[in-house]
Amino acid sequence: MDMSGNWFIEGVYADLNVMLRVREVFYSGKTEYQKVEVLDSELFGRSLVLDGKTQSTERDEHIYHETLVHPAMLCHLNPKEVFIGGGGEGGTLREVLAHTSVERATMVDLDPEVVALCKEYLPNHHLGSFDDPRTNLLHEDARAYLQNTSDFYDVIILDLVDPLEGGTAALLYTQEFYALAKARLNPDGVLVTQSGPAGLLSFTECFTTIFNTLSSLFENTKAVQVHVPAFQTLWGFTIASDTAFRHHSADEVETDLAQRLPKQLKYYDGESHRSMHALSKFQREGLKTETRINKDSDPVFMI
Repeated sequence: MDMSGNWFIEGVYADLNVMLRVREVFYSGKTEYQKVEVLDSELFGRSLVLDGKTQSTERDEHIYHETLVHPAMLCHLNPKEVFIGGGGEGGTLREVLAHTSVERATMVDLDPEVVALCKEYLPNHHLGSFDDPRTNLLHEDARAYLQNTSDFYDVIILDLVDPLEGGTAALLYTQEFYALAKARLNPDGVLVTQSGPAGLLSFTECFTTIFNTLSSLFENTKAVQVHVPAFQTLWGFTIASDTAFRHHSADEVETDLAQRLPKQLKYYDGESHRSMHALSKFQREGLKTETRINKDSDPVFMI
Protein backbone atom coordinates (compact mmCIF):
# COMPACT_ATOMS: atom_id res chain seq x y z
CA MET A 1 0.00 0.00 0.00
CA ASP A 2 1.28 3.45 -0.91
CA MET A 3 1.57 5.35 2.38
CA SER A 4 3.05 8.53 0.96
CA GLY A 5 1.31 11.81 1.64
CA ASN A 6 -0.88 12.92 4.52
CA TRP A 7 -3.49 10.58 6.01
CA PHE A 8 -6.51 11.23 8.19
CA ILE A 9 -7.20 8.28 10.50
CA GLU A 10 -10.66 7.94 12.01
CA GLY A 11 -11.86 5.37 14.51
CA VAL A 12 -15.04 3.63 13.37
CA TYR A 13 -15.26 0.83 15.93
CA ALA A 14 -13.04 -0.14 18.86
CA ASP A 15 -11.15 -2.55 16.61
CA LEU A 16 -11.38 -0.68 13.31
CA ASN A 17 -9.87 2.53 11.95
CA VAL A 18 -10.19 3.92 8.43
CA MET A 19 -7.58 5.99 6.61
CA LEU A 20 -8.21 8.75 4.08
CA ARG A 21 -5.47 10.34 1.98
CA VAL A 22 -5.69 14.12 2.42
CA ARG A 23 -4.80 16.50 -0.40
CA GLU A 24 -5.02 19.67 1.65
CA VAL A 25 -5.85 20.82 5.17
CA PHE A 26 -7.80 24.06 4.91
CA TYR A 27 -8.13 24.49 8.65
CA SER A 28 -7.11 22.70 11.83
CA GLY A 29 -7.70 24.22 15.22
CA LYS A 30 -9.81 24.27 18.34
CA THR A 31 -12.80 26.43 19.19
CA GLU A 32 -14.21 27.02 22.64
CA TYR A 33 -16.22 23.80 22.27
CA GLN A 34 -14.45 21.34 19.99
CA LYS A 35 -11.56 20.47 17.71
CA VAL A 36 -12.28 21.39 14.10
CA GLU A 37 -10.69 20.28 10.84
CA VAL A 38 -11.64 21.09 7.27
CA LEU A 39 -9.93 18.61 4.96
CA ASP A 40 -9.86 18.01 1.23
CA SER A 41 -9.45 14.61 -0.40
CA GLU A 42 -9.78 13.24 -3.91
CA LEU A 43 -12.35 10.69 -2.74
CA PHE A 44 -14.74 12.92 -0.78
CA GLY A 45 -13.82 16.50 -1.62
CA ARG A 46 -14.00 18.90 1.30
CA SER A 47 -14.92 17.40 4.66
CA LEU A 48 -15.85 18.81 8.05
CA VAL A 49 -14.36 16.88 10.99
CA LEU A 50 -15.29 17.63 14.60
CA ASP A 51 -13.42 16.00 17.48
CA GLY A 52 -11.97 13.47 15.08
CA LYS A 53 -15.34 12.41 13.63
CA THR A 54 -16.35 13.13 10.04
CA GLN A 55 -19.54 15.20 10.00
CA SER A 56 -20.10 15.57 6.27
CA THR A 57 -18.30 15.61 2.94
CA GLU A 58 -18.95 17.28 -0.39
CA ARG A 59 -19.23 13.90 -2.11
CA ASP A 60 -22.13 12.50 -0.10
CA GLU A 61 -23.57 15.14 2.24
CA HIS A 62 -26.69 15.34 0.09
CA ILE A 63 -27.61 11.77 1.09
CA TYR A 64 -27.55 12.65 4.79
CA HIS A 65 -29.17 16.09 4.57
CA GLU A 66 -31.93 15.16 2.13
CA THR A 67 -32.84 12.12 4.25
CA LEU A 68 -32.86 14.14 7.45
CA VAL A 69 -35.02 16.93 6.07
CA HIS A 70 -37.45 15.90 3.36
CA PRO A 71 -39.25 12.81 4.73
CA ALA A 72 -40.06 14.77 7.90
CA MET A 73 -41.10 17.90 6.00
CA LEU A 74 -43.47 15.83 3.85
CA CYS A 75 -45.11 14.54 7.04
CA HIS A 76 -46.46 18.07 7.56
CA LEU A 77 -49.05 19.47 5.19
CA ASN A 78 -47.76 23.04 5.19
CA PRO A 79 -44.54 23.65 7.16
CA LYS A 80 -43.96 27.36 7.64
CA GLU A 81 -41.91 27.66 10.83
CA VAL A 82 -38.92 25.31 11.13
CA PHE A 83 -36.38 24.94 13.93
CA ILE A 84 -32.94 23.48 13.24
CA GLY A 85 -30.75 22.40 16.13
CA GLY A 86 -27.10 22.24 15.08
CA GLY A 87 -26.38 21.93 11.38
CA GLY A 88 -23.33 24.18 11.25
CA GLU A 89 -22.42 23.35 7.64
CA GLY A 90 -25.69 24.83 6.38
CA GLY A 91 -26.72 21.72 4.44
CA THR A 92 -29.83 21.13 6.54
CA LEU A 93 -30.74 24.82 6.28
CA ARG A 94 -30.29 24.63 2.51
CA GLU A 95 -32.74 21.74 2.20
CA VAL A 96 -35.30 23.30 4.55
CA LEU A 97 -35.30 26.56 2.60
CA ALA A 98 -35.90 24.65 -0.63
CA HIS A 99 -39.50 24.20 0.55
CA THR A 100 -41.48 27.14 -0.77
CA SER A 101 -43.91 26.99 2.17
CA VAL A 102 -41.18 27.86 4.70
CA GLU A 103 -41.47 31.40 6.01
CA ARG A 104 -38.75 31.24 8.65
CA ALA A 105 -36.00 28.78 9.53
CA THR A 106 -34.51 29.32 12.98
CA MET A 107 -31.12 27.64 13.20
CA VAL A 108 -29.50 27.39 16.63
CA ASP A 109 -25.89 26.21 16.56
CA LEU A 110 -23.72 26.41 19.66
CA ASP A 111 -20.41 27.16 17.97
CA PRO A 112 -20.15 30.39 15.93
CA GLU A 113 -16.58 29.58 14.89
CA VAL A 114 -17.64 26.35 13.23
CA VAL A 115 -20.40 28.13 11.32
CA ALA A 116 -17.96 30.84 10.22
CA LEU A 117 -15.49 28.21 9.01
CA CYS A 118 -18.24 26.41 7.10
CA LYS A 119 -19.35 29.66 5.48
CA GLU A 120 -15.77 30.18 4.28
CA TYR A 121 -14.61 26.70 3.37
CA LEU A 122 -17.79 24.72 2.57
CA PRO A 123 -19.72 26.90 0.08
CA ASN A 124 -21.02 23.83 -1.75
CA HIS A 125 -22.72 22.72 1.45
CA HIS A 126 -24.69 25.84 2.32
CA LEU A 127 -25.03 27.36 -1.19
CA GLY A 128 -25.65 30.78 0.32
CA SER A 129 -28.48 29.64 2.59
CA PHE A 130 -27.13 31.66 5.50
CA ASP A 131 -27.90 34.81 3.50
CA ASP A 132 -31.51 33.86 2.80
CA PRO A 133 -33.84 36.45 4.42
CA ARG A 134 -35.89 33.62 5.92
CA THR A 135 -32.87 32.45 7.94
CA ASN A 136 -32.74 33.31 11.64
CA LEU A 137 -29.28 32.17 12.81
CA LEU A 138 -28.53 32.08 16.54
CA HIS A 139 -25.53 30.89 18.49
CA GLU A 140 -26.56 29.39 21.81
CA ASP A 141 -27.36 26.09 23.43
CA ALA A 142 -30.31 24.44 21.68
CA ARG A 143 -31.70 23.07 24.91
CA ALA A 144 -31.65 26.43 26.66
CA TYR A 145 -33.19 28.06 23.61
CA LEU A 146 -36.12 25.65 23.45
CA GLN A 147 -36.64 25.98 27.19
CA ASN A 148 -36.81 29.77 27.05
CA THR A 149 -38.40 30.59 23.71
CA SER A 150 -42.09 31.41 23.30
CA ASP A 151 -42.05 30.42 19.62
CA PHE A 152 -43.70 27.33 18.19
CA TYR A 153 -42.64 25.31 15.16
CA ASP A 154 -44.24 23.10 12.56
CA VAL A 155 -41.09 20.98 12.17
CA ILE A 156 -38.13 20.58 14.52
CA ILE A 157 -35.00 19.14 12.91
CA LEU A 158 -32.15 18.04 15.15
CA ASP A 159 -28.92 17.88 13.15
CA LEU A 160 -26.71 17.46 16.18
CA VAL A 161 -23.26 16.01 16.69
CA ASP A 162 -23.30 12.45 17.99
CA PRO A 163 -24.12 11.70 21.66
CA LEU A 164 -20.55 11.21 22.81
CA GLU A 165 -19.67 11.08 26.49
CA GLY A 166 -18.46 14.54 27.49
CA GLY A 167 -19.55 15.97 24.13
CA THR A 168 -21.54 19.14 23.53
CA ALA A 169 -24.68 17.19 22.59
CA ALA A 170 -24.55 14.59 25.37
CA LEU A 171 -27.88 15.74 26.84
CA LEU A 172 -29.63 16.56 23.56
CA TYR A 173 -30.85 13.00 23.04
CA THR A 174 -32.63 12.46 26.34
CA GLN A 175 -36.29 12.13 27.24
CA GLU A 176 -36.15 15.43 29.10
CA PHE A 177 -34.76 17.27 26.08
CA TYR A 178 -37.25 15.71 23.68
CA ALA A 179 -40.06 16.74 26.03
CA LEU A 180 -38.84 20.35 25.80
CA ALA A 181 -38.76 20.10 22.02
CA LYS A 182 -42.22 18.55 21.84
CA ALA A 183 -43.62 21.42 23.92
CA ARG A 184 -42.48 23.85 21.17
CA LEU A 185 -44.30 22.02 18.37
CA ASN A 186 -47.49 23.36 16.86
CA PRO A 187 -50.47 21.00 16.59
CA ASP A 188 -49.64 18.43 13.88
CA GLY A 189 -45.96 19.24 14.45
CA VAL A 190 -43.17 16.85 13.46
CA LEU A 191 -39.77 16.23 15.03
CA VAL A 192 -36.85 14.46 13.37
CA THR A 193 -33.39 13.71 14.69
CA GLN A 194 -30.30 12.10 13.32
CA SER A 195 -29.99 8.89 15.31
CA GLY A 196 -26.47 7.60 14.81
CA PRO A 197 -25.11 4.46 13.18
CA ALA A 198 -27.70 1.86 12.22
CA GLY A 199 -25.52 -0.89 10.77
CA LEU A 200 -25.20 -4.43 12.08
CA LEU A 201 -22.12 -3.70 14.20
CA SER A 202 -23.42 -0.54 15.85
CA PHE A 203 -27.21 -0.20 15.68
CA THR A 204 -27.66 -0.71 19.44
CA GLU A 205 -25.20 2.06 20.37
CA CYS A 206 -27.82 4.81 20.16
CA PHE A 207 -30.14 4.21 17.16
CA THR A 208 -32.51 1.90 19.03
CA THR A 209 -32.45 3.93 22.25
CA ILE A 210 -33.23 7.22 20.50
CA PHE A 211 -36.20 5.56 18.79
CA ASN A 212 -37.43 4.08 22.08
CA THR A 213 -36.97 7.38 23.92
CA LEU A 214 -39.02 9.30 21.37
CA SER A 215 -41.64 6.53 21.37
CA SER A 216 -42.13 7.15 25.09
CA LEU A 217 -43.27 10.73 24.32
CA PHE A 218 -44.95 10.68 20.91
CA GLU A 219 -47.94 8.74 19.60
CA ASN A 220 -46.15 7.91 16.35
CA THR A 221 -42.50 7.22 15.58
CA LYS A 222 -40.76 5.77 12.57
CA ALA A 223 -37.15 5.05 11.75
CA VAL A 224 -35.42 5.40 8.40
CA GLN A 225 -31.90 4.55 7.32
CA VAL A 226 -29.50 5.20 4.48
CA HIS A 227 -25.93 4.35 3.67
CA VAL A 228 -23.59 7.33 3.97
CA PRO A 229 -20.22 6.31 2.47
CA ALA A 230 -18.17 8.77 4.54
CA PHE A 231 -19.63 7.30 7.75
CA GLN A 232 -18.62 3.74 6.76
CA THR A 233 -22.03 2.34 7.74
CA LEU A 234 -25.78 2.72 7.55
CA TRP A 235 -27.07 5.84 9.32
CA GLY A 236 -30.35 6.15 11.17
CA PHE A 237 -32.95 8.88 11.59
CA THR A 238 -36.10 8.97 13.73
CA ILE A 239 -39.28 10.91 12.91
CA ALA A 240 -41.90 11.52 15.62
CA SER A 241 -45.31 13.17 15.83
CA ASP A 242 -48.58 12.94 17.72
CA THR A 243 -50.36 13.14 14.36
CA ALA A 244 -50.64 9.98 12.31
CA PHE A 245 -48.09 9.88 9.52
CA ARG A 246 -49.34 10.32 6.00
CA HIS A 247 -48.77 7.20 3.94
CA HIS A 248 -46.71 8.09 0.91
CA SER A 249 -46.46 5.87 -2.12
CA ALA A 250 -43.50 6.47 -4.41
CA ASP A 251 -45.75 8.39 -6.82
CA GLU A 252 -47.19 10.52 -3.99
CA VAL A 253 -43.69 11.46 -2.84
CA GLU A 254 -42.84 12.55 -6.37
CA THR A 255 -46.02 14.62 -6.58
CA ASP A 256 -45.42 16.31 -3.23
CA LEU A 257 -41.82 17.12 -4.09
CA ALA A 258 -42.82 18.62 -7.44
CA GLN A 259 -45.40 20.82 -5.73
CA ARG A 260 -43.21 21.93 -2.83
CA LEU A 261 -39.68 22.21 -4.18
CA PRO A 262 -38.55 24.17 -7.24
CA LYS A 263 -35.31 22.20 -7.46
CA GLN A 264 -34.37 18.62 -8.30
CA LEU A 265 -32.89 16.63 -5.43
CA LYS A 266 -29.79 14.49 -5.81
CA TYR A 267 -30.85 11.52 -3.69
CA TYR A 268 -34.35 11.63 -2.26
CA ASP A 269 -37.25 10.61 -4.48
CA GLY A 270 -40.15 8.19 -4.44
CA GLU A 271 -38.07 5.04 -4.79
CA SER A 272 -35.43 6.08 -2.25
CA HIS A 273 -38.29 6.97 0.13
CA ARG A 274 -39.45 3.37 -0.09
CA SER A 275 -35.99 1.93 0.38
CA MET A 276 -35.05 4.05 3.40
CA HIS A 277 -38.18 2.87 5.23
CA ALA A 278 -37.38 -0.80 4.50
CA LEU A 279 -35.42 -1.71 7.62
CA SER A 280 -33.49 -4.96 7.85
CA LYS A 281 -34.70 -7.73 10.16
CA PHE A 282 -32.02 -7.06 12.77
CA GLN A 283 -32.97 -3.37 12.85
CA ARG A 284 -36.70 -4.09 13.20
CA GLU A 285 -36.11 -6.60 15.97
CA GLY A 286 -33.69 -4.25 17.73
CA LEU A 287 -36.23 -1.41 17.72
CA LYS A 288 -38.99 -3.74 18.92
CA THR A 289 -37.03 -5.19 21.83
CA GLU A 290 -35.17 -2.07 23.01
CA THR A 291 -36.10 -1.14 26.59
CA ARG A 292 -33.59 1.60 27.41
CA ILE A 293 -34.73 5.21 27.59
CA ASN A 294 -32.18 8.01 27.53
CA LYS A 295 -32.44 10.07 30.69
CA ASP A 296 -30.47 13.11 31.83
CA SER A 297 -29.39 11.03 34.80
CA ASP A 298 -28.47 8.01 32.68
CA PRO A 299 -27.83 8.89 29.03
CA VAL A 300 -26.72 6.36 26.46
CA PHE A 301 -23.61 7.34 24.55
CA MET A 302 -22.32 6.39 21.14
CA ILE A 303 -19.10 4.42 21.44
